[in-house]
Amino acid sequence: MKTLPRSYHQSVRAVATEATGQRIVDAFLSRLMEHWFDEITLDQVAEDAAVTVQTVVRRFGGKEGLLKSAVKVLAAQIEARRAAAPGDLNELVENLIGDYEKAGDAVVRMLALEQRHPAVKPVLELGRGEHRKWTANAFAAPLKQLDDSERQQALDAMVILSDVYTWKLLRRDMGRSIRATAATMTKMLQATINEFLNQKKGHRI
Repeated sequence: MKTLPRSYHQSVRAVATEATGQRIVDAFLSRLMEHWFDEITLDQVAEDAAVTVQTVVRRFGGKEGLLKSAVKVLAAQIEARRAAAPGDLNELVENLIGDYEKAGDAVVRMLALEQRHPAVKPVLELGRGEHRKWTANAFAAPLKQLDDSERQQALDAMVILSDVYTWKLLRRDMGRSIRATAATMTKMLQATINEFLNQKKGHRI
């Protein structure tokens, strides 16, 4: 019988190791969507991923390392859920709310822990930066029509109006439906865009 080369066995092990790592991250993310970060244990994650705690620690160094790896996967998922044609306000808001319906509660829980758990802060800072980048890309066309100071103010306003806390106020605190939430956020964003563009036209007169 022909012996398989060492490179083949190494490749198989690498694939298995990668699959195990992904399974652990997925198990952690699943827990994070439903529970507080500080209440999740490595024992739970290991059991969900069908591995030992030692495997989790060896691969990620602990829960903080696991969070750092998991947030990269979560960021890619968020980007995919939010993808929409720039300028299509209805689709942009619909996809944004769809993302918040999946991960919004988890993000709000993480924000509540920011001052108590140093490991959470870099993750949230990354999230804030990515949300601002998404907002700038989504509304690039009207923003380009403004000068630097107006553009900064308009972007700040639209970041706030599309923030997870705005979604939380409407969906969780006020109990509004997804449709009503989308309508309110769309109207606020459109009004803000119109206000800044009208101010710009007024300055030209």
